[in-house]
Amino acid sequence: MATSRYKIKSGIELFVNRLDSVESVLPYEYTAFDFCQAEGKKRPSENLGQVLFGERIEPSPYRFTFNKEETCKPVCTKIYDTKKPEDKQKLDFLKKSMLLNYQHHWIVDNMPVTWCYDVEDGQRFCNPGFPIGCYITEDGRPKDACVINSEFHEKDTFYIFNHVDIKIYYHVVENEALGARLVAAKLEPKSYKHTHPENPDCSGVPMDISNKANGEVKIAYTYSVTFHEEKNIRWASRWDYILESMPHTHIQWFSIMNSLVIVLFLSGMVAMIMLRTLHKDIARYNQMDSTEDAQEEFGWKLVHGDIFRPPRKGMLLSVFLGSGTQILIMTFVTLFFACLGFLSPANRGALMTCAVVLWVLLGTPAGYVAARFYKSFGGEKWKTNVLLTSFLCPGIVFADFFIMNLILWGEGSSAAIPFGTLVAILALWFCISVPLTFIGAYFGFKKNAIEHPVRTNQIPRQIPEQSFYTKPLPGIIMGGILPFGCIFIQLFFILNSIWSHQMYYMFGFLFLVFIILVITCSEATILLCYFHLCAEDYHWQWRSFLTSGFTAVYFLIYAIHYFFSKLQITGTASTILYFGYTMIMVLIFFLFTGTIGFFACFWFVTKIYSVVKVD
Repeated sequence: MATSRYKIKSGIELFVNRLDSVESVLPYEYTAFDFCQAEGKKRPSENLGQVLFGERIEPSPYRFTFNKEETCKPVCTKIYDTKKPEDKQKLDFLKKSMLLNYQHHWIVDNMPVTWCYDVEDGQRFCNPGFPIGCYITEDGRPKDACVINSEFHEKDTFYIFNHVDIKIYYHVVENEALGARLVAAKLEPKSYKHTHPENPDCSGVPMDISNKANGEVKIAYTYSVTFHEEKNIRWASRWDYILESMPHTHIQWFSIMNSLVIVLFLSGMVAMIMLRTLHKDIARYNQMDSTEDAQEEFGWKLVHGDIFRPPRKGMLLSVFLGSGTQILIMTFVTLFFACLGFLSPANRGALMTCAVVLWVLLGTPAGYVAARFYKSFGGEKWKTNVLLTSFLCPGIVFADFFIMNLILWGEGSSAAIPFGTLVAILALWFCISVPLTFIGAYFGFKKNAIEHPVRTNQIPRQIPEQSFYTKPLPGIIMGGILPFGCIFIQLFFILNSIWSHQMYYMFGFLFLVFIILVITCSEATILLCYFHLCAEDYHWQWRSFLTSGFTAVYFLIYAIHYFFSKLQITGTASTILYFGYTMIMVLIFFLFTGTIGFFACFWFVTKIYSVVKVD
């Protein structure tokens, strides 16, 4: 579509996406409502990401011809007889969706059609959707969009926006033979009670549907379209107007600077403590060659005989590390591509498609890492290890996803994934991901176990009584705070884009935050790891994983807070869906951060014990 040249007499098609609402997680297709339908036109094809996100793009009955202006052109008239049960049901569905403030999302030439209105402080806000209608409560209070017009004042009444004024802005391409490109599409929803639906005049009182109305309700849908030449907007930068209206971009820079300052401060502290103290420690340990000092060893050198003792539940840890590596590489590559602009919002569903495909192809590193660590933990049951790596974490995610899908399906929502897509995802998982994991594991087991710089003693050493802050739990709880502090502003925007249907386009920021997160996770874990070793506690493997993995628990707490403070979600199904999807995100985030922590600590421990001389 992008390269098409509009000849002077060309038709412009308007597509409709699914309708969604901030007050409910369940999106519905355009055809689920009783609006004017397009006759016998086929739907545009969709990619995997769009299907997974529940986007359903369909043709619409609104057609325009370029530069041919229309005023008050009828589309269709719907008549409801409230005595007939099926008509009453359709009307009730419309009313319910107006009550929940469901929004239309229309698309012209792959651009969202926006509705711009003035908000306080003289700013304009452009919404990439517009409501079906609005409701005036029984005590005469206008809800949602009803505030835009003072004529909406009847109590306990719905007003449906059955007329739209569409403005299409185009940019004439000078150097080519008569061609124009669309650069923006805006609309204004209006409500008119058309007295003559056959030749409407678009004036008079608004179209009201009383909540208690009986008898016949007649809704006539109309539209007007005007064309305006816009010389200032280039075709390449036509998405920019959405960014202008998106609130909070200025908060972003502030928050990024904020987290960068925290990170620099942290890094400085960590680097100083590490380099100075460790340097002193190592110098001191290596000078104590004379025998009389040797009895007074203290600090982390004492546990050198136990530091690489295999952890309890080594199988589970190695499986988590495998899945975590898979997620880590996937996130990195996806964000990198998104930064380069391959996955822009104009390219619908590309982000999700990219992530899923990468995840499937990254089975090999997962199997390899899991096998390597399992072998170094002295494990023998390699078959179980491979199977768990391929099925445990993906299985939990898929089961959760499947249950959510059943709920969506039961509610008749458009976000329910068709059976064919589910089968396709399972096929990707079983036929590509699992064999790749096996290949990775094969190479992981074939290689020699990881060489440790120090030997492990036969008899485990007694761990002395720990003070409060070197006990495992306080350390783990403290460790999650710093990484979470760096990301929580971004989390707000990401959650907004998932649940409040706003565009997310700040991949540059996100990539920065991702790097910051990796650094803080590593630093916090290394710092705590060092303190524990100084306290002669050598169980570092699980602790390092959980220390940074605890960030996910803070994420969960934040998601719960966001649910109660920001979303006006009503209904059991929506609530279950919100928390079901949140649990998937939390699990992925837990594996992701835990793996970073473990690798950082592993590197650190290997490093420091390879420098000291051990008899």
